[in-house]
Amino acid sequence: MEWLTIGAFAKASRLSPKALRLYDELGLLAPARVDPVTGYRLYAPDQLGRARLVAWLRRLGMPLARIQRVCTLEADQADQAAQEIRAFWARVEADTAARRDLATFLIDHLTWKEPTMAVTANPLEIRYAAHSDAGLVRDGNQDTVYADAHLLAVADGCGRTGAPASRAAVDALKGLEAEGIPAGDLLNVLEDAVDRARQAVQGVAGTGSSVEAAGTTLTAMLWTGAQMALVHIGDSRVYLLRDGQLFQITHDHTLVQSMVDEGRLTPEEAACHPQRSLLVRALGQGADGTPDMRLYDARPDDRYLLCSDGLSSVVPADEIRQVLTESAEPDQAVRDLIALANGSGGPDNVSCVVADVMERRR
Repeated sequence: MEWLTIGAFAKASRLSPKALRLYDELGLLAPARVDPVTGYRLYAPDQLGRARLVAWLRRLGMPLARIQRVCTLEADQADQAAQEIRAFWARVEADTAARRDLATFLIDHLTWKEPTMAVTANPLEIRYAAHSDAGLVRDGNQDTVYADAHLLAVADGCGRTGAPASRAAVDALKGLEAEGIPAGDLLNVLEDAVDRARQAVQGVAGTGSSVEAAGTTLTAMLWTGAQMALVHIGDSRVYLLRDGQLFQITHDHTLVQSMVDEGRLTPEEAACHPQRSLLVRALGQGADGTPDMRLYDARPDDRYLLCSDGLSSVVPADEIRQVLTESAEPDQAVRDLIALANGSGGPDNVSCVVADVMERRR
């Protein structure tokens, strides 16, 4: 057999000799032979395929430990190796999307200008209603809802002290007002509010018998006078009804949703997965409480729905859209949506906030 020196192998595989030495030490790409006299690393030509795969995966930014797993699978389980790459790239795209959302938030807020009076005859305001129901199965209600002229919020508590945890999270946001806040300060205001909510929930958790005693989702929208600023952690949702179309504008922070994002599950499989309620982000002791934050330009006749998963997990989106389209008043829409959830068995607490954007009458 014609052996390749480390220099020749590096050139053919497009990996540096330094990288090859590291991969040898890690057991990722060992040379086929080491000269017993000189200690030179020698490689076989049929190792080039593995080396080029490693080089491509490194260009993707894949960690070495995960590359080792892909290479192990590639030998006799090519489909699983491909799935591992697909899952890694889905996570990269999700992380990029999160950063893109933050960049969009900053760009939108720093460049947004007040609409002229020619565009909007009157200033905008919101008309809202909020209600929570225990459902038909649970003994108590761990949800908290809140709505006023500045803040809309839903929190879904979990654990032994989930109810006080959700209340604490929402209470930490009460009193927030975004009107008049300088453009560069809104992001800091929202982050400070989430920090207060996190600390409040941890304070509740400290009264329980374990670190898992309390946790909660938190999904809230802050009215700026012409925009909605979104803060979202967990699997409560926000929908926007605009021009008769319903859009889900939040992304569930659940294990099954991450598996859907990575291509490991289909949406249909996720809907009936036994761990579909397992959160990967929440407010609580030791949890990842990193929020999604976005800004949405408001238009007259927009209708927003904030809801706990007690609604979204049992009522199809088409039925939600129908209620939001046909119910003239926010209060009626809220009550009809809760009735739909209970009509579907009411397996969980269900909470809804509906807010309409409208021109303020003078």
